Amino acid sequence: MNDVTQILCQIEQGDPSAAEQLLPLVYDELHQLAAARLAQENPGQTLQATALVHEAYLRLVDGNRVAHWNSRGHFFGAAAEAMRRILVDSARRKKALKRGGGQVALDIDLAEPAAPRLSEDVLALHEALEKLEQKDRLKAELVKLRCFAGLTMEQTAAALGVSTATAHRYWNYARAWLHQEMLGAETKS
Repeated sequence: MNDVTQILCQIEQGDPSAAEQLLPLVYDELHQLAAARLAQENPGQTLQATALVHEAYLRLVDGNRVAHWNSRGHFFGAAAEAMRRILVDSARRKKALKRGGGQVALDIDLAEPAAPRLSEDVLALHEALEKLEQKDRLKAELVKLRCFAGLTMEQTAAALGVSTATAHRYWNYARAWLHQEMLGAETKS
């Protein structure tokens, strides 16, 4: 059992010092995951990778509830899910009416029309992913592991306990389904 897995077991058993030991071991990987996710955001994103890592970590090792992680991969999957939820929450706050709703802030020096905001894309993906999760939880989990945890297809297949070929089929189905769902949401807007 590697160091991370041992510390995760200690956290499950209620060891208060284990959470402090975990962060230095996983920080670099979590930071890379957050930086990769934020690199897909439009310029002007106020959330930084470090803040995203810290917020996700705090959600993962919340002392008020005991988390159960089966493995290192399970922990990083949970971290990716926490980061996704933080980005969705951030997008919702930005879209809130009291903060200007759907209005786009433009720099006076820029004369070109603004591109669609990624925060709207994140919300559309989140809503479509929730629908997919109701329809087929395994395929939704595969999308989360691939898109938000950055796992390879082989790592994703192993985490889900399916063959790589099955993971590829699920991936193709889920991408097509989400694309259709998001296109339908755009036409309704």
